[in-house]
This record gives sequence, C-alpha cells and structure tokens, in this order.
Amino acid sequence: MHQESILLFDGHCSLCNAAVDFVLKRDTKKKLLLASIQGPAGQLVMQKHQLPPSYLDTLVLVEQGQIYLGSTAAIRVARLLGGGWPLLYSLIIIPKGLRDRIYQWIGKRRYQWFGRRASCRLPTAREKSHFLNENHPLLKTLG
Repeated sequence: MHQESILLFDGHCSLCNAAVDFVLKRDTKKKLLLASIQGPAGQLVMQKHQLPPSYLDTLVLVEQGQIYLGSTAAIRVARLLGGGWPLLYSLIIIPKGLRDRIYQWIGKRRYQWFGRRASCRLPTAREKSHFLNENHPLLKTLG
C-alpha cells in the first residue's frame, strides 16, 4: 500500500477548486488526500509543518514527510496523477526561481481572474474518500 500524499488548497479560490476537480478526475489510484487550508484537517497539517494558519498563497503538498510549496508542489502533484500528466514533472528542470515567479504572478491575480467563493468547498459523498478529515490516521503520523 502506498503512503498517501496530502494536498492543501485555498478553499475559497475558484481556480484552486477547479484544480481540485482536475486532480479528482485524474488521481485514479487515490495517491492524494485533499483538504482546504482553512478547514480543520488543513489547519492541523499547517500547524504540524509550522506554516502560518492564514498562509493561502500557494498549494501545499506533503509527500513522504516532505513539504513542497508553489510551482514545485504543482509539478509534483502532476507526477502522482494518471495518464500522461506525470510527463509534466520534467518542468522541474526549469529553475525554481523562475517557476515560482510565474506561479506567484498567477496566484496574485487568481481571485480577480477566476473569482472567490463565499465558503470553502465541501466534498460530495462520492468525493469524500479523497478528502482528509481531522480524524484521519495519517494526521497522527505527521511529524
């Protein structure tokens, strides 16, 4: 059995929620557990990794005990998906500074371009197994 990775996202961001929909359709082997940063499980992960609770500037990926942010998180998520998406991992060769500048440029404009939700996304009954909750045993193993 594989160790699930945790992907945290801004639950109010429409672009982030579209990314979650994208991941849900392509994470056929359920390698990722999802949680909004603002929710109880997301806040526990943030606390355990000493990230500010209001840190909404980027995706947060916890993979095999390591934390990845921004463009690196996005590229590493692609590697976990089914189909041809792992090929995007080759973008890791682009210098991190350049990748992160592009990621941050989009991130600063995401609410303006894509909108903001009044409340965080809640998983449907079908999606529930893909979402991390505050009682999940994986949270107990985080250092």
